[in-house]
Amino acid sequence: MSRYWSGLCIALLLAGCETTREQMVARGYPPAFADGYEDGCSSGRQATGLMVGDFRKDVQRYLHERQYEAGWDDGFRQCQAMQNSEQQRQYQERFRDQRDRDWEQEKDRGAAKAYRHD
Repeated sequence: MSRYWSGLCIALLLAGCETTREQMVARGYPPAFADGYEDGCSSGRQATGLMVGDFRKDVQRYLHERQYEAGWDDGFRQCQAMQNSEQQRQYQERFRDQRDRDWEQEKDRGAAKAYRHD
């Protein structure tokens, strides 16, 4: 069931100009779940340390509204994971680019050494 929510929520995030909440409600999610998801998602992004979102949690609703709680938990986990994944991808890309530059430099040094007449 968790994969279903993950896939659906990712698709919702990538669609059109509507807010995530509006998209979720239009697809039949309860408004309380959508509210929780939106708050949890912002909080999950913020928790990665990039300050992409604000930490938001309506504590009273979280404690007393099961749907808000479930939406908040799902949104937090999924958006934090997506943000961490993006950070990891960017890090690996920078590392690969540096590794490629180092290899090119070493190759050029080797070629220069081979062509040098001492």
